[in-house]
Formats: sequence, C-alpha cells, structure tokens
Amino acid sequence: MATKKILTKKSLDFFEKYLNNAAPTGYEWEGQKIWMDYLKPYVDTFITDTYGTAVGVINPDAKFKVVIEGHSDEISWYVNYVSDNGLLYVIRNGGSDHQIAPSKWVNIHTKKGIVKGVFGWPAIHTRDKGKETPPKLDNIFIDIGAKDKEEVEKMGVHVGCVITYPDEFQVLNGDKFVCRAIDNRAGGFMIAEVARLLHENKKKLPFGLYITNSVQEEIGLRGAEMITQTIKPNVAIITDVCHDTTTPMIDQKTQGHTEIGSGPVISYAPAVQNKLRERILDTAETNKIPFQRMAASRATGTDTDAFAYSNGGVASALISLPLRYMHTTVETVHRDDVENVIKLIYETLLTIKEGETFSYFD
Repeated sequence: MATKKILTKKSLDFFEKYLNNAAPTGYEWEGQKIWMDYLKPYVDTFITDTYGTAVGVINPDAKFKVVIEGHSDEISWYVNYVSDNGLLYVIRNGGSDHQIAPSKWVNIHTKKGIVKGVFGWPAIHTRDKGKETPPKLDNIFIDIGAKDKEEVEKMGVHVGCVITYPDEFQVLNGDKFVCRAIDNRAGGFMIAEVARLLHENKKKLPFGLYITNSVQEEIGLRGAEMITQTIKPNVAIITDVCHDTTTPMIDQKTQGHTEIGSGPVISYAPAVQNKLRERILDTAETNKIPFQRMAASRATGTDTDAFAYSNGGVASALISLPLRYMHTTVETVHRDDVENVIKLIYETLLTIKEGETFSYFD
C-alpha cells in the first residue's frame, strides 16, 4: 500500500464522470446511480432511503457496524422570481457564493431538459467608478435570452427550477484536480476507492462496513441525520473537505494552517471521539501517511456532527481533504492528498475489531 499508486485510470474516469454530473441538494439521485454502478462489484448489497442517500454494504449480516461516509450534494441556486422583462432572480440552495456569479454560465434544470443562461452584470463603462456596487443576492440575475416572462414560461423555466454551474473536471499542473462540487463528491469517490481496495486486496473485515453517500449535507447535514437512524452504526469515519488556508486573504490565526499537498487533515472537536481520533493518528504514523491537524470550536460543520450525536452517541471522527476555493467553480485539491485520505481510511479500518466501544472507561 505504501509504494503502490492507488488511483487507476478506471477510478479517475469514474471520478471525472461523477464530478461532471450535476447533483444539487435535493436532486442527487442521478449522481448516486453513477456512484452505485461503480461501487457494485465491491459490495454485497445496497441500502437507499426516501431522500436519496445511498449505502453500499459489506457483510450486511454483521451486528457490529462501521460507517465510512461522504456527502453527494453540491451547492446550487433556485429560480425565485421572474421579472416582466424575462430575467431570473435567485435564492441559494446551500452556501452558493453570490460574489462569483457575474459572467458565469448556468444550467437551469427543467422538465424539458437543460436551459442555458448567464449571470449578467452591467458593463464596467456603465458603472459609477466612485461607488462600485458589489454582487449581492438581491442584484445578481440570470439572462436566458427571453424577452419577457411569457417566453421564460414557454422555455419551461419557472420558480423552483434548480440551477447549477456547468464547469467540468480539469487537471492543473499534472497533480491538482479542479472542478465544481469536489466538495464533497471527492468524499464519495474516496470511500468508493476504499471499498475497491478492500475487495482487490481480499481483506475480510470482522464487522459490517457501510459505505455511505449522504444527501443534503449542504443545507444542514440532513441526509446523515436520516441514514444514521437507519444504519444505527457503532463507529463512523467521516470524510469531507476543509480549507487550504495558505492562499491570499485568509487569516491563519483564525482559520488555522492547513494546505493542499501536506496530507489528510484530522480534526479535534467535541463531536470527534478522542480514542477513535487517536487510532487514526496512530495509523497515520505507523503507515507513514502525512497528516495535518485542525481544531473546531463547537461543531465541525460536517456530517460528523450528525453521526456523533445520533443513536445515543456514535464514536465518530473526521478526516478532511484540504481544498482551495471552496464553494466556487474552481475547487482545487492535490492528487497526493486524495490518495492519502483513501489510504488512511483503509488502514484505519484494518485496525478496528468487532465489538470495540472506544469507551473512555474501559
């Protein structure tokens, strides 16, 4: 495991296809189908729920249950208002960034298919140079080439249509993966790769493994809240993204120091069970996997919180993938970090024994 490259051409082709597919919060199922199709050879069965969370299960009959989890949804917009002259105004579906919107192409999802549009913005020549108005939620708008509200309706666009960016996967300088929705489709990809490696290396686990791709994280950890009640796990290892804080205009005294290329980020937080976290740290050191540390004041802001505080308390920990430019269309991660998160989850699973409680009192 230490010297062999983890990512294969097949796995990277899947990652690209999975990233390029739109799966906004509340509309994740087409992405889940792509993910399940890739995962199918490596698991025994699947669980899905009413809102679209998908779980691949290895050893479904085992009483002791371990979750590895990422979330499948991406930030997006909703059409909120159509003006008389055919322009669309929006509200957020998740933490969409209004500042990056002007001049971006968008895909508006309708029953008739995709309708293309652009976030328009007044030309520099027409703006008051002494009093620049920044992009705000109430002044950004989408132009779909319609002359009025009636034409918008004929195109199949209406209030409630969901809107995504079309930006697709690219590789920067050979080893940086760039795309929208790496937060957190990278998580779903990495846990799928863990399942692949377990299968290819013929590892037999003494517990049930639940490879969980949750929906609706971006609007409050909702998919994880639902599926943890279904699975009722004993242990949960969550993977999500965190910030590379080495780029301009980020204060490391408040945000900490984490960066792409320096390894998985292991969190300290009340929701993180200390004994499980120490197991992960020991595993990283034993296997010479580089890692970084991060502290969260109250909540981790990830599905870790949903799993930890469910079912009377589930031993939970968070392994994060450092990422630049979160919630933009150019989210950037390092290939080495992706491989090392996969390796760290894989190696940690191999240390877990059936019936372990991680209790502070044992």
